[in-house]
Amino acid sequence: MLNPICNLKKTFWRYAAGSAIVWVLTFAFFTATAGAHVTVKPSQSAPGAWETYSLKVPVEKDVNTVKVALKIPDGVAFKQYRPLPDWSVELTIAEDGTVTAVTWTAEGAGIGPGEFQQFEFVVQNPGEPAELAWDAFQYYSDGSVVEWTGAEGTDRPHSLTVVSAAEGAADIAGSHTGVDAGAGTTEDAGHDHGSANEGAAANTTESNGSDTEASSAPLSNDSGSGSSAGTTALVLSACALLVSLVALGLALRVRRKHA
Repeated sequence: MLNPICNLKKTFWRYAAGSAIVWVLTFAFFTATAGAHVTVKPSQSAPGAWETYSLKVPVEKDVNTVKVALKIPDGVAFKQYRPLPDWSVELTIAEDGTVTAVTWTAEGAGIGPGEFQQFEFVVQNPGEPAELAWDAFQYYSDGSVVEWTGAEGTDRPHSLTVVSAAEGAADIAGSHTGVDAGAGTTEDAGHDHGSANEGAAANTTESNGSDTEASSAPLSNDSGSGSSAGTTALVLSACALLVSLVALGLALRVRRKHA
């Protein structure tokens, strides 16, 4: 009667150890990818400012990112972009002449696994306080598309920039004291009101209408999820990890005794 019991214990601890390893690998994977978000900075700016924004695109898969599309929020006037070697730029222009989306396409290999790229552009913020949502679409070489269009707290959130008068006051204070107050305006980045769209359209292929991938890509269905869902998943993963580690320790202890 003792042999079946011993065998049962060995089988139980074997599965417990295997479960612990699976949970450790799963938790490590989700922790590593949690911070790999497409972001637009700065997150705060002043009304009416000519701001230089930076679109940061990390690669979260084992294949290259070959294209990135960014929708320009309503009320934002796109002005210019910084050219990058081996990347072409396409602007989506509405009937009224405003730029509604920008698409960067790799002419070479693109952004490889473990790498990131930054795309800089200049826009004029709305004249009134606002919250700018930057919807982005990340295209991989395997044909998959990751939509960064969800609300804050979801798996694929879009970046937000708060345009407020308080930020403008901070910029003015910084200019008087000689201290850089943060976001600031970007008059040194080509503040030419008379050629707003001309500078943006240089060395690019313009397309009228909204028929590019940035405009036609569907919105993410994760926008309804709140931050509580992500927090709950993290707590459950941490608890499972703790239980698995305890099981693994007990399994190793029992194995040493039998050895």
